[in-house]
Amino acid sequence: MVDASRFLLRRRAAGARQPQPSWSDRLPASLWTDQLPGPPPARPTLRGEHRADVCVVGAGFTGLWTAYHLAALAPGRSITVVEAQAAGFGASGRNGGWCSAIFPSAALAPRMRPALAATIDEIGEVTRAEGIDCDFAKDGYLCVATTPAQAERLRAEVAATGGPDGGGWLDADAVAARIRVAGALGGVFDPQCAVLSPAKLAQGLAQAVERRGVALFERSRVRRVRPGLVELASGRVRADVVIRATEAWTSRLPGAERELVPVYSLVIATEPLPAEVWDEIGWRERFTLNDNRHLIIYAQRTADGRIVLGGRGAPYHFGSRVRPSFDLDEAVFAHLRRTLGTLFPAAANARITHRWGGPLGVPRDWTPAVRFDPGTGLGSAGGYVGDGVAASALAGRTLAELVVGKETPRTGLPWVNRPVRPWEPEPLRWLGVNAGRIGAAAADARENRTGRPSRLGTVVDRLTGHQDPPGGSSETLGPS
Repeated sequence: MVDASRFLLRRRAAGARQPQPSWSDRLPASLWTDQLPGPPPARPTLRGEHRADVCVVGAGFTGLWTAYHLAALAPGRSITVVEAQAAGFGASGRNGGWCSAIFPSAALAPRMRPALAATIDEIGEVTRAEGIDCDFAKDGYLCVATTPAQAERLRAEVAATGGPDGGGWLDADAVAARIRVAGALGGVFDPQCAVLSPAKLAQGLAQAVERRGVALFERSRVRRVRPGLVELASGRVRADVVIRATEAWTSRLPGAERELVPVYSLVIATEPLPAEVWDEIGWRERFTLNDNRHLIIYAQRTADGRIVLGGRGAPYHFGSRVRPSFDLDEAVFAHLRRTLGTLFPAAANARITHRWGGPLGVPRDWTPAVRFDPGTGLGSAGGYVGDGVAASALAGRTLAELVVGKETPRTGLPWVNRPVRPWEPEPLRWLGVNAGRIGAAAADARENRTGRPSRLGTVVDRLTGHQDPPGGSSETLGPS
C-alpha cells in the first residue's frame, strides 16, 4: 500500500493551492470550467425581430453539432442559435466526460452501436481539424463486477451477446492487470469509448460554428416554439426551420412539459494524485470505469491525473423543476466520497477539489429520439439518459441531414421519428421516478448483503422501461 503519511503531507500542502476561479457569471462551477484556458467569449442577447433560415434553440452539444453540420451542408442558409444561459451551460459542459457508444435502450442498442462508434472517431477528427484541445483520448471503457451479484448479472449478459465487440469476460486477474479496483471479481471491456473535457469541447465547438458563419446568441431565453416562430423573452426569431435542443430544460416549454424529466447526477473530482497512488491503483490508460450496480456510478482519469467520479441518487423534484440549488446534494456527495475510498483505498484520503452536478433529460421509455417534420419545419433531439456526448453529435449530424433532405444511413436509424410516449402527470411522475431511484439503492444494498442478484433490481429495470446493455447500465449527467 502507499505510505499514507507521505500522501497526507502532500495533500495538506496541496490544500493551500485553491482552484482557479470559475467563470460562474456565465457557466456553473466545476472542474471543467476551472480548467478552461480563459473566459468564454461574451455573446450578445437577441433583442427585437430577427430572421433566419434555421433557428436552433439550445447551445449544448445537440444544438451546436446541428449548427456545425448544417453550416457545412447548406452554406447558403442563415443559421441562428439562441441559448438561455451560455453555450455549454447544461449537461454538455459539466458531465462526466465519457464519449461512449452506449445507448440506453437494449432493444435498439445493437442497431445504434455502429453509428455511435463511428461518431466517437468523428468527434476526435473534428477536434483535431478545428484545433479544439479538449483532452480527447480513446482508451475504451471497463465495467467491473465488485460483488457476486454484479458478476452473475454481467456474466449472463456476456454469455448472451459475447460482450462489446466480442471481447468476452475478463477474470479478476485480467481486470487487475488493467486497474486494481478493490473487490473486483471480473469485468467487461468496451473499446468504443473516449474521455474528454466537456466544457473545452463545448466552448471549442461554439467558436467553430461561429467561424462557419452561425449567429450565436446567449442569455436569450425562449418562451415558446411554434412552426416558423421562436418567441423569446427579449425578441422573436422567424425561421423556416426550428430545431429544439433543450434536453433537461425541455419541460419549461409549453406543450413539452411531459416529454422529458430532468434527473440529477452529481460529480466529485480529486486533486491531482501523486505517482505512487497511481502506481497502487494501476490505472495507466484513460479508459472510463464503472461497476454493475443499479444506482449508477461512473469514473474517469483526467489528463492532469485526477479521478472524476459521478453518480445518481439525487431526488427528482416535483413538477420537473430545474434550479441551481438542486446541483448540490450533500448526501450524494458523501456517498460518492465513500465510493471513491471503497473502490480505490489508495485514494481514500485524496482531497476533493470540486463538487458539482446538474440535470439530464430522461424520456419515459429511456430511449433518445431525433425528430423532424418537413411539413412544419419543426425538429428536435434529446433524451440521452446521460449518455449524450457521442449521441448528441450523431443527433446533430442527423438533424442537419434531415433538414436539407439528404438520405443517409444515419437518417434511417431507428431513433429517427420514432413515437414518443409522454411521462405521467404529477404526482404520478414524482412518485414513479423517485420510487425507481430508491428501489435501485435498495437493490444494491440487498445484493451487497446477500451476494445474490436482487429481484427488486429487475423490477426497477422493468418499471423504467430500461434494460442494461452488456458492459453496464447506462442511466447516468451521466457519464456523458
